[in-house]
Amino acid sequence: MAGYEPVDLHPYCNAGVDVLGDTADDAPLGHVQLRGLPFQVGGDDPAAQRCFVAPQTPTPVSIAVGQQASRVIVAHRLLEPTGPAGHGVGTHVADYAFHLAGGEVITVPIRERFEIQVVPTEWGRDAFLAVSDTPDGNEPRFEGRWDGAGYRLTEHHKGRVKAYWLWCWENPHPERTIERIELIPHGPAFLVAALTLSQADEHPFVNGPARPVRLEVTDPDLAARDDVLSIEVDRGVATYPQPLPTTVDDRPGYGAANAPPPASPAYAGVAAIPSATLVLRQRDEDLGQVTWGDVERDGHADTGRVRVTLADSGRNWVHVTVLDDTTGKQVPCRVHFRSPEGIPYQPHGHHNHVAQNLNSWHYDVGGDVRMGQSTYAYIDGKCQGWLPRGEVVVDVARGFEYAPLRETVRIEPGQRELTLRLNRVADMAANGWWSGDSHVHFLSTAGAQLEQLGEDLRVVNLLQSQWGALFTSTEEFTGRPSGVGGVHGGDYLTYVGQENRQHALGHMVLWGLKEPVMPWCSDGPDEAELGGALDTNLSDWADRTHAQGGTVVAAHFPNPNGEPAVLVATGRADAVEMLAQGEDNLREYYRYLNSGYRLPLVGGTDKMSSAVPVGLYRTYARLDADQEFSYDAWCAAVRAGRTFLSGGPLLDFRVDGRQPGDMVELSGPGTVTVEAQVTSIFPLRTLEIVCNGEVVGTATPDSTGDSGDRRLSLTQDVRIDGSAWIAARAFGTQTHLDEWGRQVFAHTSPVYLACGGPWGMADPEGLHYMRTLVEGAREYVRHTAPRRADHLTTHHHGEADHLAWLQRPFDEALRALDARR
Repeated sequence: MAGYEPVDLHPYCNAGVDVLGDTADDAPLGHVQLRGLPFQVGGDDPAAQRCFVAPQTPTPVSIAVGQQASRVIVAHRLLEPTGPAGHGVGTHVADYAFHLAGGEVITVPIRERFEIQVVPTEWGRDAFLAVSDTPDGNEPRFEGRWDGAGYRLTEHHKGRVKAYWLWCWENPHPERTIERIELIPHGPAFLVAALTLSQADEHPFVNGPARPVRLEVTDPDLAARDDVLSIEVDRGVATYPQPLPTTVDDRPGYGAANAPPPASPAYAGVAAIPSATLVLRQRDEDLGQVTWGDVERDGHADTGRVRVTLADSGRNWVHVTVLDDTTGKQVPCRVHFRSPEGIPYQPHGHHNHVAQNLNSWHYDVGGDVRMGQSTYAYIDGKCQGWLPRGEVVVDVARGFEYAPLRETVRIEPGQRELTLRLNRVADMAANGWWSGDSHVHFLSTAGAQLEQLGEDLRVVNLLQSQWGALFTSTEEFTGRPSGVGGVHGGDYLTYVGQENRQHALGHMVLWGLKEPVMPWCSDGPDEAELGGALDTNLSDWADRTHAQGGTVVAAHFPNPNGEPAVLVATGRADAVEMLAQGEDNLREYYRYLNSGYRLPLVGGTDKMSSAVPVGLYRTYARLDADQEFSYDAWCAAVRAGRTFLSGGPLLDFRVDGRQPGDMVELSGPGTVTVEAQVTSIFPLRTLEIVCNGEVVGTATPDSTGDSGDRRLSLTQDVRIDGSAWIAARAFGTQTHLDEWGRQVFAHTSPVYLACGGPWGMADPEGLHYMRTLVEGAREYVRHTAPRRADHLTTHHHGEADHLAWLQRPFDEALRALDARR
């Protein structure tokens, strides 16, 4: 290779591979590349019996060179450790004497753990002045062995020495010929495998940090591919190329869409020496190669199909503070920083890309969140880390009651501080509405608290559960709330409850447990263990929760759609949960309301990865003006139906002055006045009034007198001829960029209207539907679900006839439904 020339040591070789013992198979011979540099071990046709130079004390070995060189790179190794317990440091192994033209001799002492070291090397005892023969690198990006799954999350690995340590001598007189190199042993056994001369104007080993480069596919056919780029560097390292967000759908504070093609533009970090070659590939097809020195010198280089541009203007270590613009106080939030090219510079301790922007179920679920192509770091209002000099694009967000911040700031050389201000646009708690997420998994309590503070989310229900052989959050359960922020035990509360699950009958969320309700899951995968039996039902879980004073929520209503109908018909469900807006969700909810069941509505995320922010769908529960906020008070407000769910829009809804969960009593048929208002940090499409499942009033940005598309209001008189319910709902124009793609949406629990007597509705079609569900679920229990033999089992409920116990609530539900017809 240009600039590097191996020295033929074959005439001087006096030792074979047997001196390496068990490590002989790892020692490459012949013409080899070590860290991208050429070496010749044992000559052109090396013999295993004579391939190394191993000087014997006291006889030196003199190697003729006869060439000029600015540097000499030596591949060598100590054969046995020295010193007490084999931990010699600084032991004088040999002298390498460099004889220059004119008679000058430069002698360099070769010391253990400095210029030379044993192979293999004990962990933490690498050489100080030599480098391993293999470079640092990346873990397999998309696949790997099961036993490496956890380590794979590190993304990179250190280059461990395989056969030789590489040490570089820099010639102080490169214009003078090196006549010979004399290897003078001083006792400890060692060998020299190869020598390479360098005339390149560079140090042969990378001694600078990675610099970011932008990778852009310029061939239109290749750019249209839905694929990823890969990059290889022979004399250095490069990180995985990561797609850069485009401006197609880039939302302040709420992510950047995964706009195709994901391969271009992209960026990577490259640390290399100037002569290094960067090879770019797509689908194993070479797109071309560039020289790193050209990129550094000119700022860019082209392969004809890919353009590599240096995107490094220098960087500063900056301390960032985020303040509430009204109070001037430090405010928890989530932040994202990037260069104008789109390269992220997240705070130290946080990811630029969570799990490489791949699916990350149960991995990396604390401290960061990814929305589309943008990763955000949760901070307590302060953070620090590298920011690029020049313009920096800053995103800051905090739930739905703060305006998301998108600001371009300038980082000047020497700048060490940056202050940002976040503007609160609503204070729902001040008006009695306290937010919470009904359904969160995998976070620690501390992680939940960090993220709920960052999202201004007052309650997090962190749920234990089972996933086959995996049990999660077991160690988090305490049977009491954990509070942070504010006074009176904390204004932000995390309570560890459970999600109990059965794949056919349904899932349920249990809040406020004082002790676990076991078994957590039942009847086999995906929920319980392989080969599991139906040991319990949802009704029993509900009864045991209520016995503790807890709250039962039908999870992600209506599916799995089996036993939830039993829970509703028998009064065991305190609320139903909506995790995403969909016609099926709404149709099912309205059917139950029309059948005469007062069902509070709650919102939650079912967060199971870092691609979902806590509280992206949340529950707002209303407390009385004189009521102190607490977890129990919040749950009681939910059970009373004083709620609305929000995926962004904030609703204010009244029927004749009454709010969600309230009852309006009419002496007979008549008209009520409905007032609804919605504000949102996201653009709105419609605000609607729904009565008994039918839309009876609509406001749009074009129809309302309010300015813009972030606020809509509607006043509507609605005719009431019998028992009824009325609710408000709002739709945004966007779907969120979380992994669910949830609609920007909000929906209140109903206001109920009793007309000429007690409230009561009994839609025959809805009741028939519920009855069919109950019968079908009972048939599953009777005939499909595996059960343990009674004579071989002592059941947790203590009864001898397990089937009779299992189907009892289903029979109870059928009787209750028949009584309503």
